[in-house]
Amino acid sequence: MIVNQLQPLIEHIRKRLDFTDAEANTFVEHFSFKYVKKRQFIVQPGFVPHHRNYVLEGALRGYVICNQGHDHTIQFAIEDWWISDYNAYIYQQPATMFVMALEDSKLLSISFDDEKKLKASHPKYETYFRIIAEHSTAYMQRRLVRNLTQDAEKRYESFLEKYPQIVQRVPQYALASYLGMTTEFLSRIRNKRVKKKS
Repeated sequence: MIVNQLQPLIEHIRKRLDFTDAEANTFVEHFSFKYVKKRQFIVQPGFVPHHRNYVLEGALRGYVICNQGHDHTIQFAIEDWWISDYNAYIYQQPATMFVMALEDSKLLSISFDDEKKLKASHPKYETYFRIIAEHSTAYMQRRLVRNLTQDAEKRYESFLEKYPQIVQRVPQYALASYLGMTTEFLSRIRNKRVKKKS
């Protein structure tokens, strides 16, 4: 693998923990490069996801489809973010989510078995994965609280303020389903904001 492909991941882990050059290199050696075309699935319901994926370039969406046939976006991932069906990955059971590329994307993937070996080989690696799990859990709680306590317009404003780069890159239907509203309602909110500015 080209060293330049690994550099963003090395920088990512070093922002969260103090890794030596040797420790960082050992960490990234467990990853493989994956090119994913737009609309390609990397996780599908019924199949066990054997990898977690770090996004080098691109954008992906994790979503579920309910019994009524509506899809609900669970997660987005752009550069420097991770994505998988985590429940299925952690327990190595069939996925319930789809994970699809919204753009042509470049990923670094680590297998469940390699991650397990890496964690067992040094406490720092175990600590790193614990840190990102804690951050993910805290984020999911904040999202749940926002969905329960904020109206739709406020949810959109909060997301736009925090993640403007995602709002620019993901389809409106996907953003609407992530925020728990219809595409038409999101369109009305956006039009209202444009009128306020003009």
